[in-house]
Amino acid sequence: MAGRPPNRPLRALFSVHTVAGQVFVFVIGLVLLLVAAGAVALVVQGRRDSMAEARAHTLSVAETFAHSPGIVPALDSKNPTAILQPSAEEVRRRTHVESVVVAGPQGIRYTHPDPALIGKRLIGPYEEALAGHGFTRTFTGSLGLSVNSVVPVPRPDGSIAGVVSVGVTVESVNSVADRSIPLSAGAAVVALALTTGGAALLSRRLSRQTHGLGATEMTRMYEHHDAVLHAVREGVLIVGADRRLTLANDEARRLLDLPPDAEGRAVAELGLDPDTADLLVSGRTVTDEVLRAGSRLLAVNLRPTDAHGGPPSTVVTLRDTTELRAVTGKAEFATERLLLLYEAGARIGTTLDVTRTAQELADVAIPGFADAATVDLADPVRRGDEPVVPDGGTLEMRRTAVAAVRADHPLYPVGHVVGFVPTRTRAMRVHSDDADLKSDFEKLGWRNWDYDVAERIRVQGFHSIVSVPLHTRGTVLGMANFWRSGDSEPFDDDDVSFAEELAARAAVGVDNARRYTREHALAVTLQRSLLPRVLPEQNALEVAHRYLPAYEGVGGDWFDVIPLPGARVALVVGDVVGHGLHAAATMGRLRTSVHNFSSLDPTPDELLGHLDELVARIDRDEAKEGDPEIAGATCLYAIYDAVSGNCAVALAGHPAPVMVLPDGTVECPAVPTGLPLGIGGMPFEAAEFHVPEGSRLVLYTDGLVERRGRDIDTGLGLLRDALAGRDRTPEETCDDVLAELLPDRPDDDVALLVARTRTLDPDQVAQWAVATDPAAVAGVRKNVAQWLTDRGLEEEAFATELILSELVTNAVRYGTAPIGVRLLYDRNLICEVSDSSSTSPHLRYAATTDEGGRGLFLVAQFAERWGTRYTETGKVIWSEQTVGEPEEDTL
Repeated sequence: MAGRPPNRPLRALFSVHTVAGQVFVFVIGLVLLLVAAGAVALVVQGRRDSMAEARAHTLSVAETFAHSPGIVPALDSKNPTAILQPSAEEVRRRTHVESVVVAGPQGIRYTHPDPALIGKRLIGPYEEALAGHGFTRTFTGSLGLSVNSVVPVPRPDGSIAGVVSVGVTVESVNSVADRSIPLSAGAAVVALALTTGGAALLSRRLSRQTHGLGATEMTRMYEHHDAVLHAVREGVLIVGADRRLTLANDEARRLLDLPPDAEGRAVAELGLDPDTADLLVSGRTVTDEVLRAGSRLLAVNLRPTDAHGGPPSTVVTLRDTTELRAVTGKAEFATERLLLLYEAGARIGTTLDVTRTAQELADVAIPGFADAATVDLADPVRRGDEPVVPDGGTLEMRRTAVAAVRADHPLYPVGHVVGFVPTRTRAMRVHSDDADLKSDFEKLGWRNWDYDVAERIRVQGFHSIVSVPLHTRGTVLGMANFWRSGDSEPFDDDDVSFAEELAARAAVGVDNARRYTREHALAVTLQRSLLPRVLPEQNALEVAHRYLPAYEGVGGDWFDVIPLPGARVALVVGDVVGHGLHAAATMGRLRTSVHNFSSLDPTPDELLGHLDELVARIDRDEAKEGDPEIAGATCLYAIYDAVSGNCAVALAGHPAPVMVLPDGTVECPAVPTGLPLGIGGMPFEAAEFHVPEGSRLVLYTDGLVERRGRDIDTGLGLLRDALAGRDRTPEETCDDVLAELLPDRPDDDVALLVARTRTLDPDQVAQWAVATDPAAVAGVRKNVAQWLTDRGLEEEAFATELILSELVTNAVRYGTAPIGVRLLYDRNLICEVSDSSSTSPHLRYAATTDEGGRGLFLVAQFAERWGTRYTETGKVIWSEQTVGEPEEDTL
């Protein structure tokens, strides 16, 4: 029962689909029924006994009170109530009854617990008591349903002076009986618990014996077991720990000539050969040990059964190898060759690496086929290309793999260039016992041959070689050479055929690896061409980046750094689903789209929303064309503002950024993680946090922290450990992180972006509020001119004043308050005019008769760039001017 989940016995115990579960449920159900019946019987019996006791008690009290001294004179007195009421109440309290009522012959009450009922007629059939016959009955009286005993009060002369009625309510009687219910319930619970425990133990044992199977499964398993056991052409025996034969199938009976009653008997009593009997009860682990049984040669295998959870016994399998042993040695040799070919199929081509595949071919041939093996491949094949043979020339092949029985072999080492003329695609065999090997080897097509090497080959005893071209589709990729030396038999025709088969299989693996190398190189080239080659110049961040393609397939990871107006920079990291050219091409489309969307200067969450719609549209278009691949992706988009030092981040199914403070403390800002791109349905959320100057923002794809055999939380912990501690440059940070987290051959692409933050000096920023009055423009121009002069930017004053005049005038005329002006002196001079309106001006050509419409045209002429970005409170119209370096004073 190997492979069964650990909780299978527990599930089998309570599952009604198993025999153990059915028994358990039946027992528990029967116990519950008996316990419930017993509890009901106890309650009913208790109430019945309480009613009987109540009848006897009320009758006794009534009889005693009716014959008590003084009751007859009291009844015959003028005021019986005054005399009898106290006595009746005293009796009622002492005897614990509900009522003691005394009534006259006419049924008028003289006493009652409720004084309001005194003087009223007695309820019930009291006439029978007046006739001299007492009785006890249950009927509804003034106190409700009660047990009442009514007896007459006789005079000495035999006449009836009245009646005494004593009653107890049924509710009181039942309450007395119900006091035993908790005890009965407790006893029932204890009985149920004991029975349940016993049933569980019984079912557990039954579950172990039936292995948690149901009746249908057990029947089916037995039928399959019986059919398979007696249908196989291999003998099967099970010998118990007591050395008795537990089981034998039909084939085992035939091979060992066992008697019909063999099962259950000791192995020594079965009439077997002593060696056979000793082997069967030895308890050893035996594999294909040959045993003679009469005229048969049997291959015997013994394995203990308790190693896999079974009982302590031994399973024996017998296979008749008489005919196999009778075949010729040539057939054995062919079998060895088939096994070697099978091994070659399993060992050659395990990776898509050309060099590794060549080495696997050489390793397979040693020592089962040859004493040494070499593989030479054309240089273009190693790079993933098809070899091109010069007309009449020699194809340069490089030694790629070597394997030999002796470590001091004289063959060329890996890396040596061996010339070859590819004039054949069939194997050739050379065998020579003389010293002139060179002429024989030249027959193979070799040209770059060293006589000294040939001499060392002869001295070491190499006497036979088979050279087989590795070719596919008529193209020679390389050569496989197999050598024999010393006492090994020379290669014959069968060996040549085998070498061709071995080389043909290896050639397919080499060609597959070559094709993969080419495709991988193309994908990597495409990927790298689509990634930024040079990061844009900006002063807000010091950025370092790394991109590492996966070892066995390039993916769609990308990164980007996009300068934005207002001394802001956008950082982008993304990962496209899948690998290969499709992922790389999709990555290029998404990266271009991010650039286009960022030119509109949206917030991070808005940009991801546009990108999500684009990916969904790409998926729909490709689905219509029958392309099953999807363009799903994850993305992180962050905007860092060098003026405020704040960073706004939005995620689309991507790992959150990591922030390393200047003192080496690592923090992980809380950023809402949205759905991956292309899924849709939920809006993205952005988070904004402050980044102290000198901190490092670390952005990455999941290939950095997640891989096979390692949980992503473990990877994140390693990343934090690698980032913590001393202050490092972004370049050093990239190197340390990759060295700590990445293996030599990563399974997935990795994109890593590290940015050290900077902030603008307050002296580089100026800001003024502007009144909604056209006259305020003059004040703005004056302040701007003075600010520029203080910083040695007098040459920029004219253009800047003109630009701000037009922008501020537009804001005053068409915008809404508040209006503000901000100047930033970074790499360029940036002018910003903000207001609360959401309308944006448009550049147009004004007609000669128009009075306005030329302001933005002038701004576009004097500014290098200009544009509009929207904020939560309105919009900002900005412009950038290139500022020349100030000239130094010269003497």
